[in-house]
Amino acid sequence: MSQDSGRPKLSEKGLLTPENCVLALIDLQPQMLFGVSNFDRQSIINNNVALAKAAKVFGLPVILSTVETKAFSGNIWPQIQAIFPTQIPIERTSMNSWDDQNFVAEVKKHGRKKIVLTGLWTETCVALPTVQAISDGYEVFVVEDCCGDVNQLSHDNAMKRVVQAGAKPVTALSVMLEWQRDWAHKGTYDAVMDIVKTHFGAYGIGVEYAYTMVHGASPTRYPEYVVPTAVSHK
Repeated sequence: MSQDSGRPKLSEKGLLTPENCVLALIDLQPQMLFGVSNFDRQSIINNNVALAKAAKVFGLPVILSTVETKAFSGNIWPQIQAIFPTQIPIERTSMNSWDDQNFVAEVKKHGRKKIVLTGLWTETCVALPTVQAISDGYEVFVVEDCCGDVNQLSHDNAMKRVVQAGAKPVTALSVMLEWQRDWAHKGTYDAVMDIVKTHFGAYGIGVEYAYTMVHGASPTRYPEYVVPTAVSHK
């Protein structure tokens, strides 16, 4: 068992484990999402939130970074900030986060050579740091369904470029399942299933159906929805 978490230590052999990687979420900001046209924007939010929750379940170091918050891009999405409420994103002026010494220092601080990376837009804010991180000896896993770009050609070209540079394309669900790896690891099982049922569509509702209709379990109980109180913005 791993000493710091109580989880079974997974074999690596080229795979991701909760102990060998960091998660970097780059420029998940309103103005950047406005410009995305190749993927459904709500799906991008959903997938990033699911991945961020999974990182918290498995205790990964998470790096949040934003660009030109006040001048152009707006604050990091509140759905992401809510998962890491006390963490202040690394603010940059550079489009390429690997040009920012604070970002690179934060990656190096954790001493892990694998980076799971998402961001907007794919062709710039994802591709540029990915290519340079690989050049500096890191292994980068680009979570493609968490990324997006101004058009399909831009996104496709970016993914071709990072793959040619040596990056591995993955999805939010595949990364979470790679961190879990074995359903016998009960310490994270319930939390993973909660993310599956909340964020992963047919898979999640299929799990709920199997629990209740096949195995006779009680239906999942989510917190009651409380209507927000109106707030005056005068």
